[in-house]
Amino acid sequence: MTTLTATLPATAPRRTGFLAHTRLITGRWLRASYRQPALIAFTLIQPAIWLLLFGQLFKGVVNIPGFSDSSYIAFLTPGIVMMTALMTSGWAGTTFIADMERGVMDRMLASPVSRGGLMAGQLISNATTTLIQTILVFAIGIAAGARYHGGAAGYLVTIGVSMLVGIAFGSLSNAVALLTRQQEALIGIFQFVSLPLTFMSSIMIDPAVAPHWVNVAARFNPVDWAAIAARQALAADPDWSSVLRHSAYLLAFTLLVGWLSTRAFRTYQRSV
Repeated sequence: MTTLTATLPATAPRRTGFLAHTRLITGRWLRASYRQPALIAFTLIQPAIWLLLFGQLFKGVVNIPGFSDSSYIAFLTPGIVMMTALMTSGWAGTTFIADMERGVMDRMLASPVSRGGLMAGQLISNATTTLIQTILVFAIGIAAGARYHGGAAGYLVTIGVSMLVGIAFGSLSNAVALLTRQQEALIGIFQFVSLPLTFMSSIMIDPAVAPHWVNVAARFNPVDWAAIAARQALAADPDWSSVLRHSAYLLAFTLLVGWLSTRAFRTYQRSV
């Protein structure tokens, strides 16, 4: 695997900035992904399985009084987009742990590479995967009968918030990786976080028919913010104030977690 240290040695001028470092790191991770076709196939097939499986298992919930949509596949598709972004991003930190075990991380941190660029490049690579998965989920959902009247703006908002979900939880995964430096700990913590976030949201069930305590918890759930923003933007008569409000919440959360994950580099350096 090509490392940034091969491209940007420790003697490189410090005028090389954040954007250049981000570009190099992004290229590194994209090339690494392209060399693993089995991984690419799995990340593309997995959301399709979720959509078709859950779409069939729970399609009868539209008959529950109060359910807001007559087509469960149309309701579910934006939710699966967010679920996919969450689940995929949770594995982001495993690449950092692999770099730690091979000594690549220490060489990078000893070079003039920007800490923000080191984080951003990997997250942009993950966001690219999220973008492809989102397009695939929509293609399958539409083929299965989902219809949306929000136009291009609705699709663009959905793509945007799904990428924010991927970046936010990818940052969180990287921070946990830097702090624990163990694959087992990262996987356990991610599962502990991701499953409650998935089921205490409107990903698979309309809040109108969910228990009250789930609705209360969902108000503080970044994944639910994304699902609400996407569904509102895709609606025939979008509530843009709701879209903007929930998107703003998600953006603020993403920036906060991104900042904290970059700070985690300092903790890692002090511990080695």
